[in-house]
Amino acid sequence: MEPRAGVSKQDIREQIWDYMESRNLADFPRPVHHRIPNFKGSYLACQNIKDLEVFARTQEVKVDPDKPLEGVRLLALQSKKTLLVPTPRLRTGLFNKITPPPGATKDILRKCATSQGVRNYSTPVGLDSRVLVDLVVVGSVAVSEKGWRIGKGEGYADLEYAMMVSMGAVSQGTPVVTIVHDCQVVDIPETLLEDHDLTVDYILTPTRVVTTGCARPKPAGIVWSKISCEMMGKMPVLRSLRCREEQAGKDVTLRDKHRSLPGARAALSTVRSPRELPSLESGSVPGEDVPSSTVYVGNLPRDARVSELKRALSARGAAPSRLTWQGPQRGAFLHYRDPAEAWQAISRLQGFCLGANTARVALARQQGASGPAGGRAGEPHPDP
Repeated sequence: MEPRAGVSKQDIREQIWDYMESRNLADFPRPVHHRIPNFKGSYLACQNIKDLEVFARTQEVKVDPDKPLEGVRLLALQSKKTLLVPTPRLRTGLFNKITPPPGATKDILRKCATSQGVRNYSTPVGLDSRVLVDLVVVGSVAVSEKGWRIGKGEGYADLEYAMMVSMGAVSQGTPVVTIVHDCQVVDIPETLLEDHDLTVDYILTPTRVVTTGCARPKPAGIVWSKISCEMMGKMPVLRSLRCREEQAGKDVTLRDKHRSLPGARAALSTVRSPRELPSLESGSVPGEDVPSSTVYVGNLPRDARVSELKRALSARGAAPSRLTWQGPQRGAFLHYRDPAEAWQAISRLQGFCLGANTARVALARQQGASGPAGGRAGEPHPDP
């Protein structure tokens, strides 16, 4: 199947999705439209990765959470490789490390390779972790033998790779593999490619292995002019990376730069006593929310001590300038010098545990002049 002349990326996506459904090549979950499509024979295609020398020598592999890549995740675990899987939509960080329980059976490893296993057997990997990815495996909607790739249109695989470049986790020499059905290998006009698009070095299908020999450079990092304020608002890890690159003197101007950003305004000027701070309540807070440099840490153990929390924060490199303890509410407000430091602390506290509890970590927001009924203006609140 070849795309029509003068097509767009979305035209090619629709052609692939329609073809796979009409020919009953698609597999669960269906319909495959607006997804990285799973297909009959995906497990067989995944087995071909064992024939790649780059897989044999890999120690640390990043595999996307898409259903057709489940077989590669299982092979990585069976081969005792470090398996990293991106967090869904990058909402809570960049990677999760899949850690099977000691003595895991084949059945347990199979569960670990599924989307449910990724949730149940994973631990977050922070930006400061020393990650060095040897191999990247991504899903695709369409790919050409030259290595051009089209995803489902949301840009997550491209952004994940760019973020790994910014972290120093990958280089231009890190091989990229995709697994697709034979019908997804099509001609893609090079004119459709943009600088931020990720290319692939190997294509695995149920019937063949294609070495693309692609010489087109992969993304050299995050193209901030392609990033919107909305994306920044949804991805704390992206905000942390932006702060780092801004401090390094890089141009981090966003696509819609005239909108205000989280962390763009001044830090809180005052710190209230525990009696003056609002209790933790879920839901939105009325009034104007002003981004602050205060982080809320909740869900702490009932018997937690402030000294214990301070030691744990220091061990994570997230010690605040000041701390307001809310023991009865099982939480604390951490006050940092500026918003950038607050976002960095949030990044470092991904997966933070105190005792047996996994803490809730979020940016607190300073309430504007029209505070909630019975509350005071200018107070920090947990970010719902």
